[in-house]
Amino acid sequence: MKMKCICHVTSVHPRYDVRIFIKECVSLSSRYNVFLIVADGKGDERKNNITILDVGKPKSRLKRIFFTGNLIFKKAIALNAEVYHFHDPELMPIAVKIKKIGKKVIFDAHEDFPKQLLSKAYLPPIVAKIFSFFATFYEGRVFKKIDAAVCATPAINKKILKYNKKGVSVCNYPILSELYTNNTIFEARLKQACYIGGISLSRGLKQLTDSAYFLAHRGCGGNFVVIAGKTPDLEFMKIIKKSDGYEYVNFIGELNREQVRMLLAESYLGIVTLLSTPNHVESLPIKMFEYMSAGIPVIASNFPLWKEIIEENRCGICVNPESPNEISDAIDYLFSNCGVAEEMGKNGRRAVEEKYNWEAESVKLINLYKEILL
Repeated sequence: MKMKCICHVTSVHPRYDVRIFIKECVSLSSRYNVFLIVADGKGDERKNNITILDVGKPKSRLKRIFFTGNLIFKKAIALNAEVYHFHDPELMPIAVKIKKIGKKVIFDAHEDFPKQLLSKAYLPPIVAKIFSFFATFYEGRVFKKIDAAVCATPAINKKILKYNKKGVSVCNYPILSELYTNNTIFEARLKQACYIGGISLSRGLKQLTDSAYFLAHRGCGGNFVVIAGKTPDLEFMKIIKKSDGYEYVNFIGELNREQVRMLLAESYLGIVTLLSTPNHVESLPIKMFEYMSAGIPVIASNFPLWKEIIEENRCGICVNPESPNEISDAIDYLFSNCGVAEEMGKNGRRAVEEKYNWEAESVKLINLYKEILL
């Protein structure tokens, strides 16, 4: 029996994006003939039973927005797939065009896009509010027209269900076996706190850098904080370099998945002290669950949702993300109490095994595909 063809589409994310490629496409590849259209200029490829098709990398953000979509549309309709699964807000017009020609269309809401716009540093606040208002209006119209929505958090799903009853929450939880190293003696780990993820001021990295200064003046030497992520822009580094804690922080750049696993295996704890922006407060950051999956304690922002998860599972400490003192106190406490840190790490790992894992979430994705392909 011939396998049905499905096509995932992104103009923004890298071809091996963890949510899109490693989790969703791979999970679906045993049941369907999976294609992934990208725009990174690295060429076509066949990997993990998935065919990757590249429309080329645009030379600027404006060219990506105004020209790449048309290239993606042509590539997509040439495939004649049964289902098209889109991953970027800028591709919503393409999703609607594909739906108009009679195809099944899913949109994957990784973030609450209208709320995300409110946090964009390059937009003046009044402009951000106007853009967010129109994004909310347009988003609602699109969700009414397509077949289904996949949402990265229950909060996003609750909003989208107002427009489309086939919205399903598929959280970006870790793959159980990917990042866990069960043979590491906890007390042998380096006394370092690691942050893995996007590099920006809204992620609380200025406050985290400041906290390293307080740690350094409590009698210990070396780098206390390791930050891994894409090379930050010059404006960000200008601000960070003014921090007294800068010399105690190690920016190590972007890591592949094996390097992430190794960093987590040697680190004492993970940091996710994002600032209180509209898009962060109800998010479920993958890094928090990856730290838990790796068996290390978490220091997280004291948002109500995050605090509930951390305290219920006794897997870390919640702090005011605006306070370098609170962050440094929490790091110092865990550095000084190996038994507590190890127990918190074990609790976090247990919670991931029981409920916060991709294996459980992927079932919801697979069931959605079965339903819309009936």
